[in-house]
Amino acid sequence: MKISEITQKQKEFFYNEKTKDVNYRIKMLKNLRECIKQEENKINEALKKDLNKSEFETYMTETGMVLSELNHAISHIKKWSRTKKVVTPLAQFHSKSFIKPEPYGIVLVIAPWNYPFMLSMDPLIEAIAAGNCVILKPSEYAPNTANVLKEILKKVFPMEYVTVIEGGIEETTELLEQDLDYIFFTGGSKVGQIVMEKASKHLTPVTLELGGKSPCIITKDANISLAAKRIAFGKLLNAGQTCVAPDYILVEQEIKGDFIHYLEKYIKEFLGEKPLENENYPKIINEKHFHRIQGYLENQNIIFGGKGDSKTLKIEPTLLEIKDKNADIMQEEIFGPILPIITFQKIEDAISYVKSKEKPLALYLFTNNLKTERKVLSEVSFGGGCINDTIIHLASNHLGFGGVGKSGMGDYHGKNGFDTFTHYKSILKKYNWIDMPMRYMPYTKLKAKLVRMFLR
Repeated sequence: MKISEITQKQKEFFYNEKTKDVNYRIKMLKNLRECIKQEENKINEALKKDLNKSEFETYMTETGMVLSELNHAISHIKKWSRTKKVVTPLAQFHSKSFIKPEPYGIVLVIAPWNYPFMLSMDPLIEAIAAGNCVILKPSEYAPNTANVLKEILKKVFPMEYVTVIEGGIEETTELLEQDLDYIFFTGGSKVGQIVMEKASKHLTPVTLELGGKSPCIITKDANISLAAKRIAFGKLLNAGQTCVAPDYILVEQEIKGDFIHYLEKYIKEFLGEKPLENENYPKIINEKHFHRIQGYLENQNIIFGGKGDSKTLKIEPTLLEIKDKNADIMQEEIFGPILPIITFQKIEDAISYVKSKEKPLALYLFTNNLKTERKVLSEVSFGGGCINDTIIHLASNHLGFGGVGKSGMGDYHGKNGFDTFTHYKSILKKYNWIDMPMRYMPYTKLKAKLVRMFLR
């Protein structure tokens, strides 16, 4: 079936009002939850093939996150979907005002390859929870996961409700030509610009989840050992192929040596002396990105790691000492297991450096000084982040996730996701038993006084 025909079928299904039934949404999400549990082994196998993810990491960062999002949505849809009464100004006496949530309609979700299951399912779940129909375009770079996604969603949803469109640039381009009601894109900023440009043709609202260079700032009063351990955890997840992975380190000069010592220690503890041989260490998604990441190591001061295996597409966790803050590696998001380290003398220098770049998707601050914490949070703009940890802010259904500036626009997760895919319709209901005459012509001095009395 042609993409234009699929879009039309979804519009017809949406207009039959079935998806606006909250109980129907809950039923379908429960069915999805059960199907995911039943197909967990297939999900594990697909992610092992696409990214060499271990079963543990797959559950922690993909399947488990999706099940958590499902459980949260199922538990809260009725509350989120209620009509909300709001105050009516005295000037509109006698009437009542309320806000009614309604779905947009047909939502296109364009998912990336780095977390191909979770970053497909999470926005899809929230779009369904809000009452929309969904067209999912998974990444062609993770074909095994795309196949499992298609299989699961075909079992749960009729095609006119949820459809998976596989393929590459040609299919994505055709999808973006359709007259859709909402577009949700996760990926790089260059493609994000194209998505936004295409969406403007139909004035389609968009959410862009992009990325950027997410910094870690470590001050001398931090718990240095624990900071290194948590940074290593955040960087090595999915071999650094995470949009909110620590991209570079800003560490106070005084503790640089100790910090590097602990960072090396924990990398060895996590992956052993030969990380390229560790069966649980993820691979780089494809040869193109393998060679791109390897290219960053040319003419750099490597202080740990640096080796790669082109057969397995694995790259060792690598630490670089950066002397030139304008080096090429400091201009683009790394999206791999390389961690540049820069020193600073005072916190103002670190803040100034972060602010000199585009607003990052995430920021991680390691400090035990409340004054420093307040200063960084007040002065630096970023999408979200953690104090004394990395990555884990994504795991909360109560925290919205999204970027700012060139790291993205809009957010999702939990209620924020429901809000993203919902139009809140504002309504004022006026009663007929009284009709205030002052708003009607002719306008007299007395009416002018009354208007000024009510409207100020």
